Amino acid sequence: MHQANTITQLDEVNDLRIHSQQVLSPPIEIKRKYPITAQNQRFISNSRKTINNILKGKDKRLIIVVGPCSIHDSKAAIEYAHRLRKLADKVSDSLFLVMRGYFEKPRTSIGWKGFINDPDLNGSFKVDDGLLRARKLLIELVNIGIPVATEALDPITPQFIHDLLSWTAIGARTTESQTHREMASGLSSPVGFKNSTDGSLDTPINAIKSSYQPHSFLGIDKNGNVSITQTNGNPDTHIILRGGNGKPNYTASFVRRSEQLLLKHGISPKIMIDCSHMNSGNDHEKQLTVIEDITGQILSGNVSIKALMIESNIYPGNQTLDTKNTLHYGVSITDQCIGWETTEKCLKKLSKDLRFAMQRR
Repeated sequence: MHQANTITQLDEVNDLRIHSQQVLSPPIEIKRKYPITAQNQRFISNSRKTINNILKGKDKRLIIVVGPCSIHDSKAAIEYAHRLRKLADKVSDSLFLVMRGYFEKPRTSIGWKGFINDPDLNGSFKVDDGLLRARKLLIELVNIGIPVATEALDPITPQFIHDLLSWTAIGARTTESQTHREMASGLSSPVGFKNSTDGSLDTPINAIKSSYQPHSFLGIDKNGNVSITQTNGNPDTHIILRGGNGKPNYTASFVRRSEQLLLKHGISPKIMIDCSHMNSGNDHEKQLTVIEDITGQILSGNVSIKALMIESNIYPGNQTLDTKNTLHYGVSITDQCIGWETTEKCLKKLSKDLRFAMQRR
């Protein structure tokens, strides 16, 4: 009788708002379907080393994380990667290009959650298929010869795709999260922490300090088993300035303030400027104004700015996701992006301008 009552009580209180659950394929199974080759591993390892060398000042170039706000079409992403690869060769003396491969989208309220969560763009949430398609695409991008960056949002996802990534961002909404700081402490790539949406610099600084330390937390292993994950800590981290509280923070005065705060906390100033979001007032064309200002700061002697992030696609602007209508090819379905012609012209000019500052950096 006691046992029956216990079961009844559990039924009355357990999973009351869970509609259903589906077992996900373990990471090892998806990796077997789309394995990483020895050549891929060397390329990604070398790309991570290059990024770290630039952040540490051993390599005087500027990192440019550039590409679509989010990936929603594999064909368009592959075309963009081919274009970026050709451009990378032309500017490689002063810029190191890394493609945005963002598969998960944090939402302020509601909206499309990204290619992994909803690869068919229709609310069907075929996550298993999304993970497979994301991994397949990453392998194709790496085979083209372009390093790839992403934002780490779900703490389970890295087990499925992180071996194919060269750089990772922790977003403005999650930099303050203990879960994401713990996750970052175990990621194999360099990690950038964005300042929070209110513009706070204390948040990413605390995140850098936290992720540097070892952590123990709940996660999954390669076989999909729930596990206690213990990390060594990640020393390859830096801050990303993306504006906040409706204001930009890329100007020289904000950069100097960031340098001072980082030094105060014993952190070497290694700064990435996100040219989009609040730094551009969410106007994709104003990213060019940010790039011009940063170029001026570097030419004036700044050595702490190590990287820029730019939202770019094949065609400019964005479009509303509506599965009843045909989407325009190569146009963002999330944030507005500058088009390829503008991107190419802008980065060629930036590369040319920075050649004169290389010796000082």
